[in-house]
Amino acid sequence: MRRALIFDMDGVLVDSMHMHAAAWKKAFLEEGIAISHDCIYRLEGANDRGIVESILHHQGIFGSFDSFSSIADRKQALFNIKDVKPFPGISDCLELLSKDYLLAVVSGSDRNAVDGILGRHFSINFNAVVSGDDIVNGKPNPDPYLKAMEYLGADSENCIVFENAPYGVEAAKRAGIYCVGIPTYVDPQLLGKADKVLECHSLFLSYLQDLTCC
Repeated sequence: MRRALIFDMDGVLVDSMHMHAAAWKKAFLEEGIAISHDCIYRLEGANDRGIVESILHHQGIFGSFDSFSSIADRKQALFNIKDVKPFPGISDCLELLSKDYLLAVVSGSDRNAVDGILGRHFSINFNAVVSGDDIVNGKPNPDPYLKAMEYLGADSENCIVFENAPYGVEAAKRAGIYCVGIPTYVDPQLLGKADKVLECHSLFLSYLQDLTCC
């Protein structure tokens, strides 16, 4: 069975989480709900439903996602994929890895954002792409990674997940997959459930380059 590498998108492949956080912050503030960037960084990986429901809960606001879905719609309108940039060296490295590995993306972002960013910045065709719209129970539930393995026809023993958020790490481990954490926007200690934590993106790129030699 071919080995598979599964990547979170925002904060792993592309430097975009500060833009997601700014869009969420503005969308919530327009509804009179004040949040911080750090709040979004800690919830990163969850789909729109998960983010809205978590913030409402922590703010002590009662209501379902359906009642506040306009916040997610507004966030999507505010987020501009044209401003997103991939991390240096990632695209070329993925090209090399695609010769020996199945490659997948598992993101909590909506389908339009995922397809738009991947299509704009990466020339390879990923073997599987799971967006936040494809899953009811997003990260930290294991469902997104279980879905990716299903699409890939892979088992957990032959996969490695690359994640930069606590929810994503938890989801990968609950799916039984070896997980490498990259603390792009959070304290490394928050990724303590990962099997390995790389302190910065340059080490992440080196790790990937080493895999091209395996």
